[in-house]
Amino acid sequence: MRIITRYVVFELLKTFTVIVTVVTMLLLLVFLAQRAIQEGLGPLLVLRLTPYLLPDVLRFAIPGTLLLATCVVYGRMAGLNEILAIKANGNSPMTVVWPGILLAFIISLGTVWLNDIAVSWGRMGVDRIILRSVEDIAYGMLRTQRSYSNSQFSIHVADVQGRTLIRPTISFHNKDNSPPITLVARQAELRFNAQSNQLKVVLQDTQFDIGSDMIGEWPDIFEYDLPLSTFARNPTSQPLPSETALRDIAFRVNETSANIDIQRQLLATKAGYQLLTGDLPELHSEKWKINLMGLQKSHYTLNRYQAEPYRRWASGFTCLVFMIIGSAVAIRFKIADFWTCFGLCFLPILITYYPIFQFGVNQTKSGVFPPYGVWLGNVLLLAIGLPLLRNMTKR
Repeated sequence: MRIITRYVVFELLKTFTVIVTVVTMLLLLVFLAQRAIQEGLGPLLVLRLTPYLLPDVLRFAIPGTLLLATCVVYGRMAGLNEILAIKANGNSPMTVVWPGILLAFIISLGTVWLNDIAVSWGRMGVDRIILRSVEDIAYGMLRTQRSYSNSQFSIHVADVQGRTLIRPTISFHNKDNSPPITLVARQAELRFNAQSNQLKVVLQDTQFDIGSDMIGEWPDIFEYDLPLSTFARNPTSQPLPSETALRDIAFRVNETSANIDIQRQLLATKAGYQLLTGDLPELHSEKWKINLMGLQKSHYTLNRYQAEPYRRWASGFTCLVFMIIGSAVAIRFKIADFWTCFGLCFLPILITYYPIFQFGVNQTKSGVFPPYGVWLGNVLLLAIGLPLLRNMTKR
């Protein structure tokens, strides 16, 4: 029995290690190339991003590669009649499945940890490197494309000579009701201040236009400071629910719940006062709609915080679910050939699971499903895989 266990575990680990190494390298190259193109990063910055992107790559690569390794190993064993030989020896086929399930359980726990590390430490590290290198990134984009933009502002230049921007046009995109700002200068320079975490724009002979209400010229040197939050993917100081570490989620849930209670009390007090004073039209005003939208947004944020731990555990334990259904299908259909295994087992499971998983996540975020609704994809695959394993032992 121990010989069979060691054999199965060795074959699974060997196949899994080879596949996950190849897939991880390919995905890492894709992720790095995507970042380099989007942010205009140089080779050195791309290398600095590698350790922070690796956990994110692994959490995507491990479940799929474990499924493929499972299909290959158990399909080959069934195709070579090794499962039949085990049954002829008086042992159940579960003898070769249980070691794989135990291995998948251990890998699932590691994948849950990777999920947490990737979205908290990894993404924060990537953002920190990009923000600290924003001056070089901006100059790189301006030299190659003559423009640089994000959600907050944009820069267009006629040319770049060394560190000098020739005829730059800077536009600030305001999200509130304040007027847009446009600055046009003869030349300008970007200077990063590490102490204040700001990017200073030094302009010469500047023309400014503030919403067409204020137009004028500044003939001397004009300096404008941009905080690094202007360049951040998430400009707020608080991480998004999907980027919050598991250890901090309980605190965020309590904080958001308390904020919702305060919003409700304020709205109830305001509505009561307007009813008492007979100011009924105010209850249908645009301001009330904005307040209600703010309350709905807080509820949506709370749903996301509540669903996040379940999502990470469900995503991690995809490995265990894939092992169960992958081994059952591979043994049932005796898939020994790699491409047959890929077409009949691996691909159908992936294209079935992930849309269902994403559907459960979306419904949970919107409040239609309870937080554990993110396990929908895992439960459905288990509902298929467990009966297949049970039937396999009876044959």
